[in-house]
Amino acid sequence: MVHPFRWLTITIFALLLAACSGGAPKDAEVVIPQGASIAKAGDILEEAGLVSASSFRNEARVFGSDDPIKPGEYKVEKGMDAGDILALFQSGKTIQRMVMIPEGMPSIMVWERLMAEKRLKGEIPVPAEGSILPDSYAFTTGESRAAVVKRMQAAMDKAFGELWAKRTPRTAVKDRNQAMTLASIVEKETGVAAERRTVAGVYTNRLGVGMRLQADPTIIYPLTKGKPLGRRILRSEIQAVNGYNTYSMIGLPQGPIANPGKASIAAVLDPEANDYLFFVAKGDGGHIFARTLAEHNANVQKWYQLRRDRGEME
Repeated sequence: MVHPFRWLTITIFALLLAACSGGAPKDAEVVIPQGASIAKAGDILEEAGLVSASSFRNEARVFGSDDPIKPGEYKVEKGMDAGDILALFQSGKTIQRMVMIPEGMPSIMVWERLMAEKRLKGEIPVPAEGSILPDSYAFTTGESRAAVVKRMQAAMDKAFGELWAKRTPRTAVKDRNQAMTLASIVEKETGVAAERRTVAGVYTNRLGVGMRLQADPTIIYPLTKGKPLGRRILRSEIQAVNGYNTYSMIGLPQGPIANPGKASIAAVLDPEANDYLFFVAKGDGGHIFARTLAEHNANVQKWYQLRRDRGEME
């Protein structure tokens, strides 16, 4: 049983502590590093002009639970007292920052985006091409870039496993590398969601009859690692022989040329059952498809004439 005088002493101390500490005078964001003590957290709060270090330490000593404070970035709101802030740090409810990886982004640009994020720490190599699932990812200030990449790659592993289990007999790919390679080409070749399975069907048909895929992005990848070329492709580059250029080789490149999204992966694992072998870009992200070379050439001439009439070509 607690002696009444001791209870009275604790109560008076609590009232004095509350009166002295007051609440945070402003909203602020603070970062609690890994392994920080109560004393260190108090110093951080005092330096930020939120509450005094002594108030925070006393609150923790007298009223705090045994739960440890957790590292991360926290938003301290105006009016929160030392006890509120202590509870916040013990809850682990950190601020969630986001990094967005769009579909079709090559790994060199994923690397650049992560290295440019100053809230992350640590060095990382360029991730393997096709290993990152395009999506938005939450992270906390002070987290390692390696940990974020690990989550991105785990998300791709999970997504691919689920999609691979649903593949149909129409697919031309035999393993993950082939699937990711073809999906990355489909991703780079069309910006129209409704066309993905159609484009995947064209490439599946070409692979089936031994035609070259002739995908322009496979010419560019060895030159820039997937970054925009910024100019027209040279004839010498079209003729270049390497492990990626599908104008100079039959079959798939040696590996992916970007990080494809789920829809493009799904498209190559279940391509549209069509008999198209050709397509030409319309200039709006979409394409015109053809079954024969004669039909394709007519489409090309029709589209070029339309562009000339619009003044888009000389």
